[in-house]
Amino acid sequence: MTAAQAAAFLTAHDNYLILTHVRPDGDTIGCAAGLCRALRQIGKTAYVLENPQATSLFTPYFSGLTAPEGYTPETVVSTDIAARGLFPENAQAYLERVDLAIDHHPSQEFFARETCLDSKKAACGELVYEIVQQLCPLTPEIGEALYVAVSTDCGCFVYSNTSPGTHRVAAALMESGFDPYPVNRKFFRTKSFKRLKLEGMLAAGMELLDGGETAIVSLTLEMLAQVGAEERDIDDISAFVGQVEGVRNGITLRELRPGVVKLSLRSDPGDLNASAVCGLLGGGGHAAAAGATVEGDMAAARLAVLDAIRRVRES
Repeated sequence: MTAAQAAAFLTAHDNYLILTHVRPDGDTIGCAAGLCRALRQIGKTAYVLENPQATSLFTPYFSGLTAPEGYTPETVVSTDIAARGLFPENAQAYLERVDLAIDHHPSQEFFARETCLDSKKAACGELVYEIVQQLCPLTPEIGEALYVAVSTDCGCFVYSNTSPGTHRVAAALMESGFDPYPVNRKFFRTKSFKRLKLEGMLAAGMELLDGGETAIVSLTLEMLAQVGAEERDIDDISAFVGQVEGVRNGITLRELRPGVVKLSLRSDPGDLNASAVCGLLGGGGHAAAAGATVEGDMAAARLAVLDAIRRVRES
């Protein structure tokens, strides 16, 4: 589906429930909130399914939008969800009845009846913006939600996925009337003291390979407990390793629970395709940023990702 076709689909249906992915980031949250408000603006009944993993960084954007208990939707839409394995536990009941998936991941599994996909977009928020444009005028509330989606997925416009189109979308969203300063300060200029402690621990334990071009850091449950960190303290922490001078490919291993490790790979796509690497491990994403979940301890996860990198480079 094109954006125009998706807008026509949304206009033709009603009674919406919008889904977000596990460990929700600004893109999935902002897209869901912005789309929900746009649907309501054109007279549709629309709600977002509460995401139990959403942190206090993002939950304000769902204020007044979450579905009441017992709500039965007619039309289910997912935003920024590429794979069946990314459905939160409370969304599992809708796994086989998603009517429209809106996404920008090249690793999209096409689980929905209809899919609006543009893998050239830096953020799913860019695609939702194109759809919303054809539904209703931008309000400040819609503009801010979609700005959060776009800006967080391109690292405040510094990641390699940022395009001239990304900047044009951001400018249009800013023109909707919200104040971008507190948004940018909240997401890009402020870190909790616990986060700074964790970054110090990650730097101290960082392993450099390939002459300093590949870096690996490990974030264990013990480290989180030691500083008393919460989920919001580690939002987008996988971007940290790529800030080290000389590092082209950064690997973050995060212990989710004993025996289960989430790996995040940020790469220079000209050197290494992160999505291809994580695809070998059952995950996916983009050429410059991808992830996967690996069974085993930190040592096993380290060996698995390094082996996957070797296989991709030799292919």
